[in-house]
Amino acid sequence: MAIQIYVDADACPVKDEVYRVAGRNGLKVYVVTNSYMNVPRDPLIERVAVPAGPDEADDWIAERAGASDIVITADIPLADRCVKAGATVLSPKGKPFTENSIGMQLATRNLMTDLRSAGAMTGGPPPFDKRDRSAFLSALNQAVVRLKRAGFSGG
Repeated sequence: MAIQIYVDADACPVKDEVYRVAGRNGLKVYVVTNSYMNVPRDPLIERVAVPAGPDEADDWIAERAGASDIVITADIPLADRCVKAGATVLSPKGKPFTENSIGMQLATRNLMTDLRSAGAMTGGPPPFDKRDRSAFLSALNQAVVRLKRAGFSGG
């Protein structure tokens, strides 16, 4: 089974890094978005336009992601769905979502949502920087190597 990469693309700051790693390894990339987005002209990179709606991109990715796939997302509920489907899931900062960590991440997300809806000022995440980009690139390369060692094929 071939390794594929699914990118929850609307707010993803590491698309160029995904394209580089995928190109080096001959992997198919699906850039899933509900708005127009330029993607490189490459037969291995496909822009998937989904209808506008809160979970359309998430649903498209979650319905397809499996054990041979890598999903790039900052969306914790989507990460949870993909982890449960057996996919390798990475945040744009290179942090892996795993069966062991996703429950706590989901609980923290829900708590923060509740606090914000109650009017608490919670602040946002720290800004994305070069260290985050480097950590992501390393994590993505490691994920590809792990999947290849597990018997899944590159391009």
